[in-house]
Parts: sequence; structure tokens; C-alpha cells
Amino acid sequence: MDIMDLATDLLGSKLGNSAGADNDLVKTVIQNLLGGSGGQGIDLGALVGNLQNSGLGELAASWLGDGSNDAISTSQIENIFGSDKLAQAAQQLGADQGDLLKGLQDMLPQVVDKSSSGGSLLDSVGGLSGLASMASKFLK
Repeated sequence: MDIMDLATDLLGSKLGNSAGADNDLVKTVIQNLLGGSGGQGIDLGALVGNLQNSGLGELAASWLGDGSNDAISTSQIENIFGSDKLAQAAQQLGADQGDLLKGLQDMLPQVVDKSSSGGSLLDSVGGLSGLASMASKFLK
């Protein structure tokens, strides 16, 4: 199972979506929130960068490491993504924004954790060139 399928399953199950059409909609919303260039896939480097830029570097480190994952609060998720973007995502899904936040609260740590082995995102960011791209985002 790839990272997008994992994210879709985790968030979809929290929102009560199980039909294929609903999963496609969940996938689209995830791409809009976490997508890389052109909204395709999940840009884990940007997500970790956003966590660090929001003062949540230790939280991100817990997700990247092999130990337990620290919990993220719904208010921290709102700070990272913005209330407007989250409201739009909830509207697209026909879901309550609170339910979306709870779903993201569960999904985000698991997706980052399962995408990193031994605390390394190297494989999931596309090797050294992807890592260089991620590093450039931190320096902006």
C-alpha cells in the first residue's frame, strides 16, 4: 500500500467513507491539503517543514523516529493548514470541520511515521534530489 492509499484509508475511515467514489474524493482533498507540485501525491517534506516552521519540530521528530508518535492537537493542525483551507476541505467532503480535524489528527502522525524508516524520509522524498528540494524549502 502506498502512502496516498494509507492516508486515504485512514482519513476516509474516520469520516465514515468506504465506497470507492468517496475514497476518490478523500484522495483529492488530501492532495489539495498535502500535495506536492501540481497537487499530486503527498509532499512529506513540505509537511515536516511546515511542522518545523510552526515550532513543532519536536513533534515532527517523534513521527519520524522509530518510537511512539506524539499527538498533534486540532488547534495545531488549524495553525499549519489554516482555517479557510480546512473549511473548504470539509465542505468538499460534506463533513463537519471538527470531524476532518480529528481525522487529520489521527492520519498525519501515522502517514509520516510509516513513510520514514529509522527517522529518514530519504526514500519517500525521492532520494537525494528530493531531499535537496526539501532542504531548499526550509531555507526560504
